[in-house]
Amino acid sequence: MTETVVLVTGATAGIGRATARAFAREGARLICSGRNATAGATLVAELREMGAEAEFVAADVSREEEVRQLVDRTVARYGRLDVAVNSAGTEGTPGSIVDQTVESYSATFGANVLGTFLSMKHELRVMLQQKHGVVVNLSSTMGSRGNAQNPMYVASKHAIEGLTKSAALEAGRSNVRVNAVAPGPIDTGMLERIAGGVEKIAAVAAAIPAGRIGTAEEVADAIVFMASDRARYISGQILAVNGGKTAM
Repeated sequence: MTETVVLVTGATAGIGRATARAFAREGARLICSGRNATAGATLVAELREMGAEAEFVAADVSREEEVRQLVDRTVARYGRLDVAVNSAGTEGTPGSIVDQTVESYSATFGANVLGTFLSMKHELRVMLQQKHGVVVNLSSTMGSRGNAQNPMYVASKHAIEGLTKSAALEAGRSNVRVNAVAPGPIDTGMLERIAGGVEKIAAVAAAIPAGRIGTAEEVADAIVFMASDRARYISGQILAVNGGKTAM
């Protein structure tokens, strides 16, 4: 994957950060994006220490002009966009559906669904024209099932999977692949918030066939695979990375 141009949104923490590091190890040239400029600068310094060519561009993926500028800046620097990983998102506000509000819906769908839509819109604008590229979106185990405690998050991940499949159908004839990776419980700050505290994570792990929580690096490895030529005939698919959780 040497010299591959990779854009990662939500790159300053969790799975996005692990993904940027995984691509750096593969020799990719990186544009990393997020809203936290301080964390972004720290990440880019680490990637450069690893020998990678990397730049941070601050952007809020729910704002179209910022997404447009992010993609255009990537192309202006490197001349193309080979891989885009859309990992920016939020877990939303937990609670019964009757307690959800228009504000909690808008915040969750703005970050997760609108952000993924706008990212794909502008990434595919470039990839369809250049006749090659790979997009990998971040879904969740909850994207194929329900959860009474976080309905907005669940619904947003269902939407991301629908957008992924629809975009794959459109892009396939242009040699552009679009897939999603759907992690189960992963050792990140988001899991702690969703579980309701560190003390509850052991119970979550006990319900997974693999007997443990996954790592962000394991998800990142799956993303790198989906972006590689080894997955060149895979498109419109949702790859579960969850220790067997959805096999139950």
